[in-house]
Amino acid sequence: MKYQVMIDMLFLLLKRRKVNAGELAARYGISPRTVYRYIEEMTVSGIPIDLARGAGGGIYISDAYKLPRGFMTRGEYDKAIEAMQAMESELGDAELRSAIEKLSAQRKRESRDDALSGNLLVDSGAWGSDRTFSEKLRLLSRATDEREALEIDYTARDGRRTRRVILPHLLVCKQNLWYVYAFCRLREEFRLFKVGRIRSMIGTGETFERLPFSRADVPLSFWTDGEKCVEAKFSIAPDVFPFAEEWLGIENVYEKDGGYFAEVTLPDDESLVGKILSAGAGFCVLSPASLAERVKAEAQKIAESYASSKP
Repeated sequence: MKYQVMIDMLFLLLKRRKVNAGELAARYGISPRTVYRYIEEMTVSGIPIDLARGAGGGIYISDAYKLPRGFMTRGEYDKAIEAMQAMESELGDAELRSAIEKLSAQRKRESRDDALSGNLLVDSGAWGSDRTFSEKLRLLSRATDEREALEIDYTARDGRRTRRVILPHLLVCKQNLWYVYAFCRLREEFRLFKVGRIRSMIGTGETFERLPFSRADVPLSFWTDGEKCVEAKFSIAPDVFPFAEEWLGIENVYEKDGGYFAEVTLPDDESLVGKILSAGAGFCVLSPASLAERVKAEAQKIAESYASSKP
């Protein structure tokens, strides 16, 4: 019974994108506390469900979330759709019709490539992910084209989470990172939002008139969310040369006196030290000294954690 309820809750969220705990409790004859426990279990399993308390709050699932690829085989999809169609013909239930449409759309989706446009395949998510990032890009692209306002759950660099409505005007890719340039109703100004920091987004159904802006207004010369930047110089061993070209850009890597070096301005965020360490011993910070010390300290912490761990 528990897992049947959780599956039905998932399909209800996929249909409506936002419900409240009281409604779910009444629908399934369980307590609101049990509803929240089920939601927590679904979240732990990787389904991006968010909670917003207070007026206008509720239980959300991002419009960018789709059932994972390979959720069912083609035969299982066909059998499930046939069974649901038989039930719907007897009951005439609107939610069953909606579920049939969603399963049919998912089956068709898995039979073709996911692309932002017809000749461009984009997946900036992690290896082994369920392509949720590509779904975010697709939703943002559609909302930008169709001028639809989006409600997003956004996490700033300092960890603060806010829900806000944005009017997306332009998708931006810079240094392999995706941003959306949008008018933010919370701040009442244009902002550049990092797509990777958008936890979930929901289409509001509201269309908007584009606001005047030029591409020169888009702040591409610096980083958003108050991020600092650092001018860094690196020495590069031959075995990590390809890494340096891909990360820093081939135009920023040069040869001098038989060695390889790079000088580049980078966002000094929480991921910078980890990115440097991922290249290994052949990628060294020459300046600034403060960044070199941070990398050294983190490397020592890693070494100590391995030294103290038991096999």
